[in-house]
Amino acid sequence: MKNQTIRFSAPCHFGLEKILKFEVSRIGGQEITVQDGRVSWSGDFTTLAKANLNLSVAERVQILLGEYHAESFEELFDGMFRIPLEHFISREDAFPVKGHSLNSQLQSIPACQKILKKAAVKRLQKAYHTSEFLPETGSLHQIQFMILKNQVSIYLDTSGAGLHKRGYRRNSNLAPIRETLAAGILDLARIRSSSVICDPFCGSGTFLIEAARRACHIAPGLDRRFISEQWDCMDSRIWQDARTEALDLITRDVDFIAYGSDLDPDAIALTMANAKKAGVENYIRVKQRNISDFKPIPDAIKICNPPYGERMLEQKDARRIYQTMGRVLQNPLYIISGDTEFEDYFGRKADKRRKLYNGMISCQLYCYFK
Repeated sequence: MKNQTIRFSAPCHFGLEKILKFEVSRIGGQEITVQDGRVSWSGDFTTLAKANLNLSVAERVQILLGEYHAESFEELFDGMFRIPLEHFISREDAFPVKGHSLNSQLQSIPACQKILKKAAVKRLQKAYHTSEFLPETGSLHQIQFMILKNQVSIYLDTSGAGLHKRGYRRNSNLAPIRETLAAGILDLARIRSSSVICDPFCGSGTFLIEAARRACHIAPGLDRRFISEQWDCMDSRIWQDARTEALDLITRDVDFIAYGSDLDPDAIALTMANAKKAGVENYIRVKQRNISDFKPIPDAIKICNPPYGERMLEQKDARRIYQTMGRVLQNPLYIISGDTEFEDYFGRKADKRRKLYNGMISCQLYCYFK
């Protein structure tokens, strides 16, 4: 596979595709295409390493191994058998198979897994000129499939744990926001190295920490490892060079500062513990405080994920909080909420709204900046 073009694909939260497209172009991705909840591009192994380290809103980075139509198990088998898996998977590597099927003739996930696994084994046995049982004791190559309306997509995961797992948040409070979604909201709020931000519902500190790392140009994946680092098909120097490049871009001399508050004292302690793990504790100030006691911070961009009834509080309690927020919070302000009546209780119509998903919850990002 040396010097050959690889097709990559990265899923993301619905609504963050344009941000991901820009980030992919910045790391050198070519022939970029955008679908709902997914961005694809062409590149090489260097692009693979840079994508895992630097993409802030992608959920994972996958190699698109192949696409084909299948309405029978025979077609499913034949399509997988034609894919040159040996370009990535060595003779002793592990290659489990998992996936999903939606609106397709082949609906049984266990049956599809079994057929695709069998085809992968046969392909690799042929490639390595053996009829013996493949040991699968080597590095992990997770094969993933998606069958949508009888169209099969076969992927090879390069990340391992989801990219939202940056490595700094070992613990979290109830109903945290994902780091990838937080990063997308911060991008929409145009957070820069000189910004002042405030989160009056800081929880485990995700907005504050993601913003501080962004301000210091700390690559999102710099503090963690990826399963493709163990692959024989990749030269380890590619990862070394990508990490060195990311480290060289870090800038600590910035004017950025983030203020956070929360009613829960445990959340305050958790925020600072996570900030220390993330290496940005010097840029973050937090205190225990009820939203009703919020004091204006000059020039601060307020960004928050307040509780809403589906998750943590009864809806009526959450809406009382929105009413208080409407009295004490001034623009600029970015609020993500799953309550369709948020604006009514907050008391102001947003200047702009954007539909996003927080996990499985359909939300709106309410933007106030005029």
